[in-house]
Amino acid sequence: MSGFFKSSIGRKVAMALSAFFLMFFLLQHLSINILSVFSPELFNEVSHFMGTNPVVQFALQPVLIFAVVFHFVMGFILELRNNKARNVSYAKNNGNANSSWVSRNMIWSGLTILAFIVLHFIDFWFPEINTKFIQGDWSGTMEGVEGFRYHEELVHKFVNPLRVGAYVLAFVFLGLHLAHGFASAFQSTGLSTVRQKTLQTIGKAYSIIIPAGFIFIALYHYFNH
Repeated sequence: MSGFFKSSIGRKVAMALSAFFLMFFLLQHLSINILSVFSPELFNEVSHFMGTNPVVQFALQPVLIFAVVFHFVMGFILELRNNKARNVSYAKNNGNANSSWVSRNMIWSGLTILAFIVLHFIDFWFPEINTKFIQGDWSGTMEGVEGFRYHEELVHKFVNPLRVGAYVLAFVFLGLHLAHGFASAFQSTGLSTVRQKTLQTIGKAYSIIIPAGFIFIALYHYFNH
């Protein structure tokens, strides 16, 4: 197994598998969060189920955190190795002519997304961990708020225009990251040869719809709080 991760192909496949997992999570996360716009009550119910379900909390959540850390660490390792390879390539030809701006700057879009994840954790995950595991409150309720607290907490976070701006900017970079990462993940696993044009179309749609959906949620709550 260690030899697999030491090989260039092994690292790329592992990176691609973590990317698939995270892309599925983004789709699931958007599906739940969009409920906060159309049905706050349903959003509260689903959020409470996800927040108290032991399988989600004690099995899937640790896997998700590991996947995020693994994806970024592996991404930085691959980027450093690619930069060394590019330096040799640039000495022979114009490397810029053979790659897009997005593909050459994946590390910067990745760092922007990583900074956003830290902000997102500060806004939502850390308070949730404090409430449930430190205070021991799994009720999902809040004093002065009727029903579950999740929608109220979500709306409160999008009052500050600077935070909303940071979210919007981060999701723009996420779209750029996904635009290259979607196709790259399939290429690394050897699946890009199957219906390549279809995959490209799906990849473009995914890299637009997912970030646009999250941006819509942030702007909606900002203008309607």
